[in-house]
Amino acid sequence: MRKTGRLAAVAAFAALATLGAACSNNNDGSGGSGGSPGVTGTVTISGSSTVQPISSLVAEKFNAANPDVTVSVDGPGTGDGFVLFCQGKTDVNDASRPIADTEAAACEKAGVHYVELKIGLDGITVMTNPANDTVTCLTKADLYALFGPESQGFSTWADANALDETLGGAGSFPDAPLDITAPGEESGTYDAFIELAGITDTATSRGLSETQAASLRPDYQSSPNDNVIIQGIEGSNSSLGFVGFAYADQAGSGVKDVQVDGGSGCVAPSHETIADGSYPLSRSLYIYVNTDKAASNAALKALVDFYMTQDGFGSAGEADYVDLPAEQVSSTQQAWSGAVG
Repeated sequence: MRKTGRLAAVAAFAALATLGAACSNNNDGSGGSGGSPGVTGTVTISGSSTVQPISSLVAEKFNAANPDVTVSVDGPGTGDGFVLFCQGKTDVNDASRPIADTEAAACEKAGVHYVELKIGLDGITVMTNPANDTVTCLTKADLYALFGPESQGFSTWADANALDETLGGAGSFPDAPLDITAPGEESGTYDAFIELAGITDTATSRGLSETQAASLRPDYQSSPNDNVIIQGIEGSNSSLGFVGFAYADQAGSGVKDVQVDGGSGCVAPSHETIADGSYPLSRSLYIYVNTDKAASNAALKALVDFYMTQDGFGSAGEADYVDLPAEQVSSTQQAWSGAVG
């Protein structure tokens, strides 16, 4: 069943320039919304638009109990967020993929120390318009033929048929406009899709350069705004695109989820298939915390302490993503404890 209202409400909440957030030093996993008396200050969170609703929910819970900590949350994209984070301009970076080597090097050069904390699970959801009844499941070969670097210039689905057949696909796409709306290079979802859909592996095996193998076709409508992507899917009867699961799930009947065959048959994205990893485009979601700032900013430490409670981790499921399994919650809590003592 689709949840149609929660993410929209969270997005509206996150659109505020700043918000007061209650903080808790309770890290026993019991949850609750009690504040930390006397804690004041500011916390700046940026990065992934996918993770933004989760962090915004955490901030909303804080705000209900202790408005004396001001938290700003925005979502320009994982990559753009890491630029700010590694310049020391933000306290926390929301990320829909692990930090890249180049980003880690930038943080190291700038003296920014951090800890990676896994906070939820997601499945990148491939979508088309419900009117496109000929497309129900796509293999990784299909995804490469439609989205990969060799598909540049394909203006119809059928244009990809010859390449698809070369890759072992059926080559039976319809002769209809191929209207793609999807995340751009600033997005962690873009990077994660390239990896999970096997774009890099296929491109490399076909002799493409390292740069080409790490990119999608450049000639589609890209946007850092997931809601704009949803609108693009809704606006064309033969559209194609992808977003994080919650945005597609809450789009309701305006979009149609496409099953993905990673080699073991067609699997639809759902809370269950993401949780058990059977959906081929499943991934983890993260926050990265500047540990030096956490040591000097009581408000930041209290915020992340609350994030590490049951109530904090539960925000992933409340935002229509998938909560971490218990053993991964424990590992994340231990990583945070080890980072800040």
